[in-house]
Amino acid sequence: MPTLVPTPKIWMNGTLVDWDKAQVHVLTHTLHYGTGVFEGIRAYETSEGPAVFRLTEHIERLFRSAKILGMEIPYTVQQLVDATRETVRSTGLPGCYIRPIVYYGYGEMGLNTLPCSVDVAIACWPWGAYLGEEALTKGVRMKISSWKRLDHNMLPPAAKTVANYANSSLAKVEALRAGYDEAILLNNEGLVSECTGENLFVVRNGKIITPPLSAGALEGITQWSVIKILEDLGYEVVKGDLARSDLYIAEEIFCVGTAAEVSAINSVDDRSVPCPGPITLKVAEIYGKAVRGQIPEYAHWCELAK
Repeated sequence: MPTLVPTPKIWMNGTLVDWDKAQVHVLTHTLHYGTGVFEGIRAYETSEGPAVFRLTEHIERLFRSAKILGMEIPYTVQQLVDATRETVRSTGLPGCYIRPIVYYGYGEMGLNTLPCSVDVAIACWPWGAYLGEEALTKGVRMKISSWKRLDHNMLPPAAKTVANYANSSLAKVEALRAGYDEAILLNNEGLVSECTGENLFVVRNGKIITPPLSAGALEGITQWSVIKILEDLGYEVVKGDLARSDLYIAEEIFCVGTAAEVSAINSVDDRSVPCPGPITLKVAEIYGKAVRGQIPEYAHWCELAK
């Protein structure tokens, strides 16, 4: 896991503040109750300067997550898009990872969030390949987690909330301690949902299947992008249910996410999977160019920070 590298500024409630002064009180509400929402975004180096990949779509999802939690963000989508650009520019980096977070601030305690203030922060830092530099070429080892993916009537998996990621963290650490790279979570019906921070794609019998929102998967921005790339290549992509045994006999499996980008999977529960497969490699190649503004038909996905 990459070490966090400080950058000059963090945007907090409308102001760029020094990295080491971007602090909250120990009694900040979200710190105790997990009632916050966030995004993971990447800016990439392009010939015209840093460009944020699908920035507006990420901020729109942030607002949807907040709506599901009943949080009123005190800014517009465009204001946070502009704030993100400003923060990226302040780093001086050609590319970076971006973390907007919306949280209930200091001043109230207890489970009632209605009187709480809503604060917003945006931080950026350099971050390499989340699942390792060889995640595409050699693939990652997956384990089916003993932890189940959150049910829709427990905590909303359709929202990217702080609390939900306790579920992901438990599964991730369990997998690492067992000697694997990443975990796959099943839902309460035993169907495949997603990885701890990535969406799955499974190739079987000429079709490419990705679990739907109803299975507990978060609708991913990278997932949408990869579906578009696959369809443009002529592949049939289906949002459908998958059992764990479907993973064991897959022709290819890859996972996608903002942090992980496109990563191949070489095994699930020690059952080997052909890796890296031809579809995985092709998608990764096109995606890698698209996020850097090198493919005209996908250039609108890249929003310049300048």
